[in-house]
Amino acid sequence: MHGIITIFKKELADHFSSYRFLLLFALIAMVSLVTVYMAGLNIGRELEGVAKPKFVFLMLFTSAGAGFSLVQFVAFFGPLIGLILGFDTINREKNEGTLSKLLSQPIYRDAVVNGKFLAGLALIAMMMVSIVLLISGMGLIMMGVIPGIEEVWRIFVYLLISIIYIAFWLELSILFSIIFRNVATSALAALAAWIFFSFFVSLGANAMANALTPDASASDPDATIRRAQIGRAISLISPMELYTDATATVIDPMRRTTRSFIQVGFMEQLSMARFSGPLSLGQSILVVLPYIISLIAVTGVCFAISYTVFMRQEIRSL
Repeated sequence: MHGIITIFKKELADHFSSYRFLLLFALIAMVSLVTVYMAGLNIGRELEGVAKPKFVFLMLFTSAGAGFSLVQFVAFFGPLIGLILGFDTINREKNEGTLSKLLSQPIYRDAVVNGKFLAGLALIAMMMVSIVLLISGMGLIMMGVIPGIEEVWRIFVYLLISIIYIAFWLELSILFSIIFRNVATSALAALAAWIFFSFFVSLGANAMANALTPDASASDPDATIRRAQIGRAISLISPMELYTDATATVIDPMRRTTRSFIQVGFMEQLSMARFSGPLSLGQSILVVLPYIISLIAVTGVCFAISYTVFMRQEIRSL
């Protein structure tokens, strides 16, 4: 445990003293504040002269500002935080010859990978908490609305899911840093993984769903529903899709499901009309619990692979 704490403190000191972290945090904070500022202006304009809805404060996170909402911004660009923080975590020390010197000290090898991941996780948590607090403060100033206790808890759950989501990308970049000795190669591999899960999974899901259901048409609703189900099932292999569905449901109490395409019969229509109020926080968490567990699981699997590969590697200085 002493070795993990030592590596943890060393990595935090390296991050806080690097221009990379300062520039990254400044960029993320600036874009987030601009997005929320534009969203606040739009919300104030739309609600001028009308009664404010119950969960108006949460609209800061879901309303589109400069073309996208804060939830969409974190879903798309959040992975870059983890990738930038971790793509050279191990191989940089290998190339500089400091890893072998570090392991010659009374520090266990597993303390290195554990300490580096925990330091990156703590840094991600600090960045996300700071950004959410800045956004909340701006929302209080612009909208003059104090969030209720349920809104605060929903923002807290959203924050936890965001940290887990970015932690997956951090661990994935650490894995590439362990596998590839060249820093540029690990950076390209991490960027390729982000592009694949961000763009090609959704395109591939639609293409595969169309190929598996060629008879789907407007006159055949069953085939159309089957096509949508196949496409959604394939798209859920992307952590970005899991995160987007989970946070959109948690941060929006009026959203009752993660699915965008629902077959509704007469009794379902009657039930939805009768019980059309917002979901409680507990109910929203139950809806998205499989997605949260899936994000934790893929992060754990990625960490286990990184741990195993690093423990079996031969460490030599050049």
